[in-house]
Amino acid sequence: MLGLLHLWRKGPGVHLFVAAALLGVVFTACSRTGEPWRLANISGHLPDLALSLVDDGGRAVTAQTFEGRAALVYFGYTHCPDVCPETLTRLMQVLQQIGPDVSRAQIVFITVDPARDTPAALHAYVRAFDARHAVGLTGSDRAIESLAKRYRVAYQREKRDVNGEYEVTHSSAVYIFDTQGHARLLATDNDSIDAIAHDLRRLIDSPKS
Repeated sequence: MLGLLHLWRKGPGVHLFVAAALLGVVFTACSRTGEPWRLANISGHLPDLALSLVDDGGRAVTAQTFEGRAALVYFGYTHCPDVCPETLTRLMQVLQQIGPDVSRAQIVFITVDPARDTPAALHAYVRAFDARHAVGLTGSDRAIESLAKRYRVAYQREKRDVNGEYEVTHSSAVYIFDTQGHARLLATDNDSIDAIAHDLRRLIDSPKS
């Protein structure tokens, strides 16, 4: 399966969908046990989770903050008109299917618009979807750019409109890291909620599978 990054740009009444090949490799779909994953398997193709940002409560966070939990990492922004709220809603529905293991999963929403997405703005936005299992992260422009480059996330701020507002074209894939912080799976909007929940539950139960 060819892993894809999905980029969205909002035009006059139209959404332009752009697909770009991720890493230029074909991801294998099978785990070490031989049972196929339903999502794209990116094990060994992306580095472990590593970050130094600020959460929506103003606290410094690193990858160690999420140790012991599978992290569903998504890059977006609070002014996003469509794909961001749709993705967060889908991820919330995924966690609802996990059952008692939900405490071992974390939605990590990383802004690509740090100029507007203050910790307070992220707190109000992200916690409206899931107050217990979702957190918003922000940081300096350089920190966000460096992190996006690490995971080959594409984003670009568009031109301001007459009111000074702007949108940000950005990747829409969800990166799933296991409980030890290893990059394992990639989910796109083409993957069903059931498929994401199935693989996430399996990753939590058997992180080395």
